[in-house]
Amino acid sequence: MSNYSFPRQGRLLSTAEFDAVFKKPVRASAPGIVILARLNTVKRPRLGLVVPKKVLKRAVWRNRIKRVVRETFRQHQTTLPAADVVFIAKPKIGEISNQELSEALIRLWNIISRRLDNQQS
Repeated sequence: MSNYSFPRQGRLLSTAEFDAVFKKPVRASAPGIVILARLNTVKRPRLGLVVPKKVLKRAVWRNRIKRVVRETFRQHQTTLPAADVVFIAKPKIGEISNQELSEALIRLWNIISRRLDNQQS
């Protein structure tokens, strides 16, 4: 059975880890969403979240976005290559429902997966 947990080892925690992804990333985007990814040496996908106050003023709104992103990542991490992935929220994200956000993220996880596989080859 696959492991669908989301432990601490599955998250980007330090500034250095985020900076490594920002240097030469593979990109995918949708309205209100940008995803950057870069292959890592940790042998598992890891997720970092950037949801600024400037984009969503209320903590409840920011937490909703982060909750949906973490959940879709958790469910699809087995299909992703060993990469560091950074989710960045852009201004139009507040207008997206949870269902639309989930669907967009699933599409973006697949795009990132394909692009990273092509990069490995």
